[in-house]
Amino acid sequence: MVRGSSYLLVDISNSYAKFAFASRRRVLTPTRIATSELSSRAVAQFLRKRNVGKIVVSSVVPEKNSAILKAAGMTNILSLDWKLKLGVEIHYPKPQSIGADRLANAAAVTALYGFPAIVVDFGTAVTFDIVSGRRAYIGGVIAPGLEAMTNFLYQRTALLPKLSLKEPRRAVGKSTIQAMLSGAVLGYRGLVREIIARIKAEEFPRKKPYLVATGGYARLIARRLPEIVLHPNLTLEGLRIVANLND
Repeated sequence: MVRGSSYLLVDISNSYAKFAFASRRRVLTPTRIATSELSSRAVAQFLRKRNVGKIVVSSVVPEKNSAILKAAGMTNILSLDWKLKLGVEIHYPKPQSIGADRLANAAAVTALYGFPAIVVDFGTAVTFDIVSGRRAYIGGVIAPGLEAMTNFLYQRTALLPKLSLKEPRRAVGKSTIQAMLSGAVLGYRGLVREIIARIKAEEFPRKKPYLVATGGYARLIARRLPEIVLHPNLTLEGLRIVANLND
């Protein structure tokens, strides 16, 4: 029996594509596949599971968009961009250059938590996106992702191994892997803490912003940063929220 949902949400990032069915009020448990494996056949398999009124897409990989279009058939597609109703204004010189996932995060944090706010999204790159006290997206920061940094060490050095990332037991490593874990996790946490501190000093010297983390390594890095709230599916929630606003 094929069940019904209002939306099929699709978040296509550089490394992974997330799929989730959603009603107007709730996002169901997502499924993740490697972006390299995303095809019209894969999308069609999701569409066969439920009848949906609309496919809502956030994509930062343009060459994969045709897979959605081909599989959709007569189903409407809403592709997230800055021209839609987002629940936030855009105060940014070139709004067309803002990644769709970053807009979705701004929409979600504003609707679910409030503003001003900072979203930290731990993806292939880690992005920091800022919503001002006037409910406007004003810009952000982009830094290399944690996995990209550690893979670079593995690929560009003769003796350093590939890491399985986890919390180090202590700062001073007693083996090469322990030392690399400390540098990766503790160093990356320091990067996040410093960037947030600079954003707060520049933009919110008198008002405390909401801090929300999402993405692949959010739990590992943010769990030792108690001021940050973890929301694993924030981008998908943003797609649901934007779809409701543009119904």
